[in-house]
Amino acid sequence: MTAPISVSQGDLPLQSLFRWEKERSQQVYLTQPTGNGVVRDITWGDAASQVRRMAAWLQAQNWPAGSRVAIVGKNSAHWILADLAILMAGHVSVPIYPTFNAEALSYILEHSEARACFVGKMDDIANVQNGIPEGIPLIALPLAPRMPILQWDDLIAKTAPLQGTPVTDPQSICTIIYTSGTTGKPKGVVHTFHAMAWGLTSATQRVTMNPSDRYISYLPLAHVAERMLVEQASLRYGGRIFFAESLDTFLQDLQRARPTIFFSVPRLWVKFQQGVHSKMPAAKLKRLLAIPLLGHVVRRKILKGLGLDQCRLAAGGAAPMPADVLQWYRNLGLNLVEVYGMTENCGVSHSTLPGSRQTGSVGLPYNEVESRVDPETGEVQMRCQALMQGYYREPEQTAAAMTADGWLRTGDKGRIDNAGFLSITGRVKDIFKTTKGKYVAPAPIEDLLVLHSDIEACAVTGANCPQPLALVMLSQDAVNRCQSPQNRQELNNSLHAHLQTVNAKLEPHEKLGCLVVITTAWTPENGFVTPTLKVKRARIEETYAARFDDWFAQGSSVVWAAN
Repeated sequence: MTAPISVSQGDLPLQSLFRWEKERSQQVYLTQPTGNGVVRDITWGDAASQVRRMAAWLQAQNWPAGSRVAIVGKNSAHWILADLAILMAGHVSVPIYPTFNAEALSYILEHSEARACFVGKMDDIANVQNGIPEGIPLIALPLAPRMPILQWDDLIAKTAPLQGTPVTDPQSICTIIYTSGTTGKPKGVVHTFHAMAWGLTSATQRVTMNPSDRYISYLPLAHVAERMLVEQASLRYGGRIFFAESLDTFLQDLQRARPTIFFSVPRLWVKFQQGVHSKMPAAKLKRLLAIPLLGHVVRRKILKGLGLDQCRLAAGGAAPMPADVLQWYRNLGLNLVEVYGMTENCGVSHSTLPGSRQTGSVGLPYNEVESRVDPETGEVQMRCQALMQGYYREPEQTAAAMTADGWLRTGDKGRIDNAGFLSITGRVKDIFKTTKGKYVAPAPIEDLLVLHSDIEACAVTGANCPQPLALVMLSQDAVNRCQSPQNRQELNNSLHAHLQTVNAKLEPHEKLGCLVVITTAWTPENGFVTPTLKVKRARIEETYAARFDDWFAQGSSVVWAAN
């Protein structure tokens, strides 16, 4: 039996920092690329010193305890140091996605009543310049674009460090995480120190972590998964975080880090797989892996090329993971598990077991997590001590998110088998009805579609249409190849064959009327996907629905959408 979960002061992030400051002062905690192949290492001692100095500066502003302070920017070492400084000063951190537009940024800063905002790495500073309400002080982190605002390095150089080891009330608010949201305005999810610490303990009872672990931070720290699995886990267990510099350098960054713990979203797992297949066709790779000694060499070579040869735990989550992709990585020898959770429960709900070969489910609930399926709606509901306090300043939305007896409504449809394994079958709101009067669940069909090596993302839709249709976004490599008429025709033929294969596995009312090929990337910046690359179905339908009839009228199985 696993011991009951309890949270002590030593489990909280500040107390963890104080511990490593004392025990591992000279050990590197954060490794930050600064451009041109140069990296900056920050030790635990240096990290704590910078945090203490910035916390002292924040306290000197004399804001009321528990004031909200925002952070907007890409992941960086100083993003984490700013987060810790906010907490050490007795305030509440509000992380904001760097891809949010000026309107969303302005809304969050005003809604959260933020007193100040740290600005980090950004591709486009225009949103910050246009979205910051007047009067909010801005503090630039070291890798921020040049702006005439307060500078982190200047402030810590002239501020004496905060002394002692301030004690945190576990029930006080730690952070307000604004959801990226596939619909509507972002909602501020309120989490206490206790909820986050409890959730981390529950999740890591399934896999041990230690100070020798290495992480690479590249998914948004404003998202609960990266915040828990990388920031909070590294603080608790003393591991080292490497940061990615850019998409262009990501492979080198990954090879530098050689992480032992690695989390990625399904769309990126698929891209990694496609990258391997671009160098070695799937059929050839399958043959080589079947040869005993050679197969072992090939597996190690591929994992080393990906920078994952030292990875002892890899996880996929934030969206459904195609079963074939999951199995492909496991066949390479990567211990890939699927995790399930959401911002409202600190990302702590279910996962498959390390070493498992199972596909088709998100596994068993973590220790002391309860789950059930509503018999009428099929909605998955859960409860545990990692649940949010509620949505900030939104009592009606908070009440709507919970059942009368205190269970979180996840919004996901699912089923639980006799062994307790949970399978997610789609979103309650995503299921739609065609003119034939039958319901279609898009998620399982989308899992089949993305198995094509040139499809990077897709959305199955078609409410009130005779049949569903699929919009498929091509990978950049496929888009480039299609500049040649011959290559485009070959891809057209391949997609036609893939559609036939997928339709053969579907019920008559689910069969896709056509594949619509999209060659413009869906990105967080243009609003078609969230920062964790989940497709925003409502945005896609709003953009393309007026063209559905025309596409069906073409009578072709594969339709190329004009940009």
